[in-house]
Amino acid sequence: MHPHPDFRWEGRAELRGFAEQIGFGALFAATPDGPRVAHLPVVFLGEAQLGFHIARGNGIVRHLDGQTALFVVQGPDAYISPDWYGLPDQVPTWNYLAVELEGTVRKMDRDALIAQVDLLSAAHEAGLAPKAPWTRDKMTPGYFERLLGGITGFTMDITGWRGTKKLGQNKPEAARAAVAEALDARGQRAMAHLMREMPL
Repeated sequence: MHPHPDFRWEGRAELRGFAEQIGFGALFAATPDGPRVAHLPVVFLGEAQLGFHIARGNGIVRHLDGQTALFVVQGPDAYISPDWYGLPDQVPTWNYLAVELEGTVRKMDRDALIAQVDLLSAAHEAGLAPKAPWTRDKMTPGYFERLLGGITGFTMDITGWRGTKKLGQNKPEAARAAVAEALDARGQRAMAHLMREMPL
């Protein structure tokens, strides 16, 4: 994570809430074939446990069980021009939010995989209300079970929580406000909103 102490983002509940809200990231692992990554959605199965599944053909799958992996969730980001601060002797930088979750990965059995898929889809379908939620009951009988053969489920017990919240908090308030205004004008409203509203 970013070495500057002003940008250290701590507090497990806040880091978990961010990871849960985004719900998607990159899983990195060292393998005998070299470093590998899988891009995937996740769901929290417990206070400090992620559940996810990966296409069986992904090269990372055969190396994950029992290994330490790193799951990275990224939020809004934006290039920051030094001209926007209204201060002398500034340099270009990048503002962003990121959370790293590190832990041991274990393969799921079939029943746990089905439960993980159901929980993942239910979590995201809930956000689409008032649409009636999709469930696998809408599928042709037997088809879901056939599709299960193409994925492998895993859990990750999280042992390390690290976050970076780099929103210009090392700059004066007026400079931060000027940057947020410039970002708004460029249509980068998510980062502008975070710079104005997110607790530092």
